[in-house]
Amino acid sequence: MPSNDARILLQAAVPTAAVGAIAAVVSAVVAGGEGAIGAAVGTLIVILFMGIGLYVLQRTAKSLPHLFQAMGLMLFAAQILLLFIFLAAFKHTTLFNPKAFAFTLLAGTIVWTAAQTRAHMKAKILYVEPEKSGHSS
Repeated sequence: MPSNDARILLQAAVPTAAVGAIAAVVSAVVAGGEGAIGAAVGTLIVILFMGIGLYVLQRTAKSLPHLFQAMGLMLFAAQILLLFIFLAAFKHTTLFNPKAFAFTLLAGTIVWTAAQTRAHMKAKILYVEPEKSGHSS
């Protein structure tokens, strides 16, 4: 993974994990151990889904740059749809607190999206590849 991609991944994952840790503590206080487990699972799912999405998007940008924007929109819509499917699938679970799970999914997704947007805006990524030096035409 190129350094820009790894830096963007790190700048999005760290704040999301921090919010997940805070959510786990708050959920543990409010809902007990099941709340903490729900928040931890929610955080893990957000980081996993969004991290895979970022990886796929970066690969698409390198191999099919003309599809980058459309792929980004489609990928984000697919990620949100998958998160809603997880919410529906675990709505009545007894393994963990579903409300803590749902609120952590929501908070994690918002934080990941904001942090990734900020990381992209601050990254010094070239829009045009410079010509190779040493080649004469």
